[in-house]
Amino acid sequence: MADFTDMNITCRDCGSTFIWTASEQEFYQSRGFENQPVRCRDCRNRRKAERGVASSSSVAYSGSAGGSTHRPREMFPAVCDECGKETQVPFQPTSGKPVYCSDCFERRRSYR
Repeated sequence: MADFTDMNITCRDCGSTFIWTASEQEFYQSRGFENQPVRCRDCRNRRKAERGVASSSSVAYSGSAGGSTHRPREMFPAVCDECGKETQVPFQPTSGKPVYCSDCFERRRSYR
């Protein structure tokens, strides 16, 4: 089993630096992916949206198994309770419950 460490990667599209975490690397390996990502999460999502490719985190499915219909999931504006970044979430935020951007959510999830 390989030891993974967080890596800083420069996004091919926007030039920003993002962290490819050890847990993400382990996930990639478990799925048989051999190449490291070349785009940050925002640029990957934007690129998928431009191509009309639906990701599981942004689409609700309906229809029959033979030809399902894709409908974009309704997203709501929010501010991350951990880093303060403006984000969008697939649920209506309610007071008293923390809301996290995708980066902080993944970081918190990997600590469990």
